[in-house]
Amino acid sequence: MTYSHGHPAYFYRTDRQYLDGIVPFLTESQDPVAAAVPPARLELLRTVVDPAAVTLIDMSVAGRNPGRIIPGVMRAFADKHPDRHVRIVGEPIWAGRTAFEYPACAQHEALINLAFAGRAVTILCPYDVSALDAVAIADARQNHPEIWEPERRYTSKCYDPKAVIDRYNQPLPCPGSAPDMIVSGPGDVGAARHLAAEKAALLGLSPERIPDLELIATELVTNGIAHGDSVCHMWLYRDEQSLICQTRDGGYIADPLAGRHPPQRGQFGGRGLLLVHQLCDLFRTHTTPGQTTQYAVLDLAG
Repeated sequence: MTYSHGHPAYFYRTDRQYLDGIVPFLTESQDPVAAAVPPARLELLRTVVDPAAVTLIDMSVAGRNPGRIIPGVMRAFADKHPDRHVRIVGEPIWAGRTAFEYPACAQHEALINLAFAGRAVTILCPYDVSALDAVAIADARQNHPEIWEPERRYTSKCYDPKAVIDRYNQPLPCPGSAPDMIVSGPGDVGAARHLAAEKAALLGLSPERIPDLELIATELVTNGIAHGDSVCHMWLYRDEQSLICQTRDGGYIADPLAGRHPPQRGQFGGRGLLLVHQLCDLFRTHTTPGQTTQYAVLDLAG
């Protein structure tokens, strides 16, 4: 069977339906193929596909933060084969995702359409309709131009990924306290980095992850003062499971793929948000003309 370039969603209910839809996509051609799926699906695929022929990736690890899937998983694989059609199974949304993670997952699915426009890549996204709620399925119909089901395939009548990107550009939780630091210019960045490390230790972040937080804080405040045309406010706090580094500045992020562009050879600068996405366990942004809030999460247990 020949697969055209594109980004279909596959709606399944059972393990048998999963394998019947996914395995032919992975095996019926000579294209380079990869599958980035959650652990239970990964184990299922391992029973029927040759790991020497299919690159298998644990999405719960590689895609823990949905913002790193496009550059770190999909582009990383596709760019190894620049002169060939590539096929990828990507399952970033499963029932175990939290309600706070979900908006980043939905936006990721929408952004695939921008990130791979014009590329010889087909990305098939499975959805377990027996476990996911109606919102996730409705968003899938907006994010994918084509829907595959076990017995039929059809064009989505409500395809509109921009609407999904805009809908989940949502206000983020307010810390409810004065900022830990107001960064006014480049001379304050070192102090922000030091404060982040100092407070992270007090809040219970593991010592091996403190360097990650230092880099995250550095890149976020640097980005805020460089592009926000104003001061950048920084908060550091925790909830039961996570440490949060949150910033707010007066800028606007016009590029929805900011932080998801892989670096180009010889590129100088422009990698700050890409680095943040790679280092944190979840990253969300709310941006409007005149104000951007960024929210980086690091698991305390990690």
